[in-house]
Amino acid sequence: MLQILIILLFQTVFVFGCGTPAVKPDTNRIVNGVDARPHSWPWQISLQVKHGSRYHHTCGGTLIGPRWVLTAGHCIWPGDVYRVLIGEHDMSVGEGTEQIHEILRIVVHPDWDIDHVAKGNDLTLLKLDKSPIMNDSVGVACLPQAGEILAHGTPCYITGWGNLYTHGPMPDKLQQALLPVVEYSECSRSDWWGNVVKTTMVCAGGDIVSGCNGDSGGPLNCLGQDGRWYIQGVTSFVSSSICNEVKKPTVFTRTSAFTEWISEVMLHY
Repeated sequence: MLQILIILLFQTVFVFGCGTPAVKPDTNRIVNGVDARPHSWPWQISLQVKHGSRYHHTCGGTLIGPRWVLTAGHCIWPGDVYRVLIGEHDMSVGEGTEQIHEILRIVVHPDWDIDHVAKGNDLTLLKLDKSPIMNDSVGVACLPQAGEILAHGTPCYITGWGNLYTHGPMPDKLQQALLPVVEYSECSRSDWWGNVVKTTMVCAGGDIVSGCNGDSGGPLNCLGQDGRWYIQGVTSFVSSSICNEVKKPTVFTRTSAFTEWISEVMLHY
């Protein structure tokens, strides 16, 4: 019965045209992080935390269903108040495309442990107060098939409003950067991440380009053979010394290792 419900869930997401942005991302000229083409990653959200009377960007996230956002476990702290901003590109101006949503329910993966990040399970699902209006600026990403492993060198893109470099400023405009996948056998070598990286994670990058503070929880966007964009990872951690350390790729929670948990939460909450 659960398998039937999961199939129906993914069929529902496909009805909304997952992974097919109205504005195509510019993937032709990416060397380092650059401004993304406005609204070309319409599933990218800004998770914002309340400080005083104002909200501030703290993490990224991905709209994966009409009322569901996928982000990282370490983005959520008990007692804090959050909201989700969808349809955003330039944080410094009101573009008229933004949609603000309250969070009805926060479901952190039961095996996430903030004191042991390397154990993995760095995932959280957020249920929105209501479904956003789907349009050219707001859409859902596709989820990969359970167990899918990307080949070494697969070109994927990280997106977010994280620091432009270690201890650097946060950009107003959404950034994107090409991060080729690094297969587990290489990423887990002793001179790379060693046993810190697990098979439930995916590494990408490892050279001069990487995720950085503020990118956490955001997507690793990978183009499928069907022409749709799939969220193959959720940004989890980088080197503690500098964001773009050689042989220390950005590490993501591998979405395809958690499709059953994601589906069960979306169905039962």
